[in-house]
Amino acid sequence: MRTTVETFRSLFASRVPTPYSGRVAGMLGGLGPALGGDKVAQMGAYGSVSTLFAIVSNLANGTASIDWHLYRKRTDARRRYGPHPEEDRTEVLVHQALKVQQRPNPFMPWQEFCETGQQHLDLTGEMPWAIEYVGTIPVAMWPVRPDRLTPVPDREEFLSGWVYRSPDGELIPLELKELVFTKLPNPLDPYRGMGPVQSLMVDLDSSRYSADWNRAFFANSAQPGGIIEVDTSLNEPQFKQMVARWRESHQGVSNAHRVGILEFGKWKDVSFSMKDMQFAELRNVSREIIREAFSYPRFMLGEPEGSNRASAMAAEYIEARRLLVPRADRIKGTLNHDYLPLFGATGENVEFDYDSPVPDDEEAAAKILNERVDAFSKLLAAGVDPVDAAMVACLPEMTMLEPEPVPPQLVPAAPGDPAEPADPGLEDDVAARARQLLASGGLARAIMNGHSFTSGGRR
Repeated sequence: MRTTVETFRSLFASRVPTPYSGRVAGMLGGLGPALGGDKVAQMGAYGSVSTLFAIVSNLANGTASIDWHLYRKRTDARRRYGPHPEEDRTEVLVHQALKVQQRPNPFMPWQEFCETGQQHLDLTGEMPWAIEYVGTIPVAMWPVRPDRLTPVPDREEFLSGWVYRSPDGELIPLELKELVFTKLPNPLDPYRGMGPVQSLMVDLDSSRYSADWNRAFFANSAQPGGIIEVDTSLNEPQFKQMVARWRESHQGVSNAHRVGILEFGKWKDVSFSMKDMQFAELRNVSREIIREAFSYPRFMLGEPEGSNRASAMAAEYIEARRLLVPRADRIKGTLNHDYLPLFGATGENVEFDYDSPVPDDEEAAAKILNERVDAFSKLLAAGVDPVDAAMVACLPEMTMLEPEPVPPQLVPAAPGDPAEPADPGLEDDVAARARQLLASGGLARAIMNGHSFTSGGRR
């Protein structure tokens, strides 16, 4: 039987203290879904602006190439510290969640599925996944176009579900468990996301329009238009005749710079030259603005001016550390916070994690290792227990061996000296010395020089 406290919690635990929607069901309280921007235009810019395509494509490919693993976490209170806290968990090789993640659906491997979702996230700020069930068990995931989704806000529970609009206009309601929704937070709309492209739409339009103008420049006589002035009014046949003759003689690149002869009027040039319009400079400015919006290194766009091997390696490190890692962390949060709970009890005490895409910096790693070893040595000299010293210095546990006794120095005997009496332990010393010389290549030299391996000197 439920207690009064449990009943009280059930009534108020899921209620939002500050409602994000109006009293009318489905109303966003004045925010409105339109504030999410025109997501069709944002995704369309991907195929019309080359700089945007290069950046988003590289980021999507890099994120999709990261390897993922599923781990079972330690449930007791014992925790490991130091540079390898991941040793607190064991990798899980067989799990339904891992199976679906590795093969989201029959038509897409994880690489393609992740790349599609990352394109949506970078272009629109949203990455929705539709979950397919057999009974209560998730069996597949599908990427969803963000522009086809509409949230259904709830005044008390924040969100009731989603509505998907199919290509033929059919409206399909989706429960919360049927859609995993990842977004870049939008400061004006808590239900929708906002990505870098929203801040670039004006510049993207300028870049696209300048490209269109360049194309039209060559299609229309290789020169912008002007005005033909006539003194008298032309009837319709005369007007059509003049337009047809002008297009036949002057339209197209092959007719550029031909002298025009007008029968009915005079030409008045009102055009701007390519130099006046400065479209090349405009496109370069747009390229820089797009690159800055994504914090993308210049070298990774194939601009090696002023670059060398060191700067190229630094650019790769920056791309992995500042761009790929945050994207992988966002997917990791989605998998652990939203995806695994869909599997019920089997999704508890397990977590997804990825192999770091950041390349190793051998010089920095060597420097850090030397600093840790120095700290470890100082702690040992101060009398600290070796296990505790290794933990403080962030070094793995090491087995401390007892120092071996140093064998007596073997002095070659002088010629003619009488041999000393045999020592019972001398044979072991001689064998050890011989093995040492054999390993170092000095055995042959010692034999050639006539040295003996006993303490009695030369033979």
